[in-house]
Amino acid sequence: MRTQVQVAAPRLRSTDVLVGLLLVVVAARFLAPGAFDAPAVQAWSTVFVAVCLQALPFLVLGVLLSAAISTLVPPSFFARALPRRPALAVPVAGAAGLVLPGCECASVPVAGSLVRRGVTPAAALAFLLSAPAINPVVLVATAVAFPDDPEMVVARFLASLAVALVMGWLWSAFGRGRWLQLPPRHEHPPGTGRAAAFLSVVQHDLVHAGGFLVVGGLTAATLNVVVPRSWLDGVAAEPVLAVLVLAALAVLLAICSEADAFVAAGLTSFSLTARLAFLVVGPAVDVKLVALQTGTFGRRFAVRFAPTTFVVAVAAAALVGWWLL
Repeated sequence: MRTQVQVAAPRLRSTDVLVGLLLVVVAARFLAPGAFDAPAVQAWSTVFVAVCLQALPFLVLGVLLSAAISTLVPPSFFARALPRRPALAVPVAGAAGLVLPGCECASVPVAGSLVRRGVTPAAALAFLLSAPAINPVVLVATAVAFPDDPEMVVARFLASLAVALVMGWLWSAFGRGRWLQLPPRHEHPPGTGRAAAFLSVVQHDLVHAGGFLVVGGLTAATLNVVVPRSWLDGVAAEPVLAVLVLAALAVLLAICSEADAFVAAGLTSFSLTARLAFLVVGPAVDVKLVALQTGTFGRRFAVRFAPTTFVVAVAAAALVGWWLL
């Protein structure tokens, strides 16, 4: 009796997409060298490089923290540090974002490691959203960017923290474990030292997350060039439309949270509330962040979490802006 062995179909990874795109670019460089001198192509390449270089240091920081959590911190630490009840663990994890400077690229792999170490996903997601939005670096940058509007710092802090807490509590109430599909960790041979295990996890996670960062950067650069500035000026006079447009623009431009305040400060034709929406939505959901979340938690998670986060972020920014600004 013959035994039939089923071979799983090869899975397309972000690094495969990256290699394919690089091959296309190299081929196009030789086949059509003049095309790369066009102003639109140069603007696209500038934005793409800026997005990736801006996010890469924080991605590396997040990978290092993720590897440290995975290999150096005992699971019992999290059991002692966080309340057992998810409803109480969410605000504690959200407040932890105050003490960790970093952007959204750093928070995604850290949140993934927290889930692997037994932290309730609701708390890990609250940290994922709060860390890039309310840490001291971001708040100081916001104060510098808006020297004549100090209330923007308070408004950003309150609205961003509200998004983190609401999304954490929503996941605690309605989230399903089957929606989280964390990629398998590389298993280390018995007797592997902590230093070797740490370096192995760093290498694995950096390649994995870096590929999704590049894919997100490609998307952000393309949309950045396609969206005309004159169209933005035309909608600034409509209050509700201005909030929605800047919120959508934050998703498309994918600017790092340490730098987005200076971009928002330059959008002087828009109201403070609309610019607050830009600052609250960007660190919570943008194209590169969705790509990173897909690579870390799986597609079923991202298609549910990202749209819900967008709605909650817009609502929080509108309410806080109406109250404070």
